[in-house]
Amino acid sequence: MSDPDANIAAAVERQLALFLERATEPVRDVGPFGEAIDALSRFMLGGGKRLRPTFAWWGWRGAGGPATGDEAAGALQAVSALELLQACALVHDDLIDASDSRRGADTVHVAFAKRHAERGWLGDPERFGLAASVLVGDVALAWAEDMYATAPLPATALAAARPFWQAMRTEVLAGQYLDVHTQAVGDSSPEAAMRVNELKTAAYTVVRPLQLGAALAGADDELLAVLRRFGHDIGVAFQLRDDLLGVFGDPAVTGKPAGDDLREGKRTLLLALGLERARESGRDAEERAIAAAVDDAWLSDARLDAARDALRAVGAVSAVEQRIGEMTEAALAALRETSLAEPARDELVKLAHAATKRSA
Repeated sequence: MSDPDANIAAAVERQLALFLERATEPVRDVGPFGEAIDALSRFMLGGGKRLRPTFAWWGWRGAGGPATGDEAAGALQAVSALELLQACALVHDDLIDASDSRRGADTVHVAFAKRHAERGWLGDPERFGLAASVLVGDVALAWAEDMYATAPLPATALAAARPFWQAMRTEVLAGQYLDVHTQAVGDSSPEAAMRVNELKTAAYTVVRPLQLGAALAGADDELLAVLRRFGHDIGVAFQLRDDLLGVFGDPAVTGKPAGDDLREGKRTLLLALGLERARESGRDAEERAIAAAVDDAWLSDARLDAARDALRAVGAVSAVEQRIGEMTEAALAALRETSLAEPARDELVKLAHAATKRSA
């Protein structure tokens, strides 16, 4: 095995390709199901930042796990399973949000609906696309467990990390439910937005992957607690940056249509602060511009621009930027308290900056 430290994303990609080849073989000839698992394989290997296994790998290395050898190979398989869990979350998330594209291509439910329509099958194409994407996501979830459980590591190591694996799966679903619940009830409070950020992004993207990797290497409670503090702040800051990109980002760079968060009615901290500040300062025009854009599935460029201008004018954008900066600094301060093995500390600092200083 080549040294994953040099390019963890490429190492994860190879692990996924090997696992998918093995996992799909028994069901490849099960009639049209082969098309479904081919769609999942293309989705899995069609790009992505591999952020969660990267954090998990540096948790492993920071807790003293080796970079090469049989143990490292086992750890690499275990952390790569996080990408299958992420695939399940993305396929289902796109369906929940009624998103048409991801990474510049049709989302899974849209692709299957188009296939149904093009082939003249019976029934409603959209319902078929919905059903297919639910099942494709479920396959990814099942295979995530298989990939983790069969990683060639001592049973004691897998058992030590399993509580973090289990917590992560529950927390991301809890965060997803809170996300759709806040949209359904129209909860635009900053507190609700932050709770979603903590569960759906911070815990799932950074905290639990870091702890999982470190636990596989035998980390003690003190290190796990510091990684939790670092991961929480970087994870929330990462989501806040994502929120800004969801409104102000270039679709050619982000891979998603501009203004999708507004169209989907997502109560992000950016929007929550925008509405709160507009109300408190009596800026009725800005409040109307922001509120009018939310839940507008046919959001025009003019209305999107008006909402963007209003968010800037009331100081919501600068407030979110300030929060990102403060949380990043707090996370880096926590990291300085640890006895992480190198090069993990330096790599986590780089990841922190990369996750929070993205622009489009």
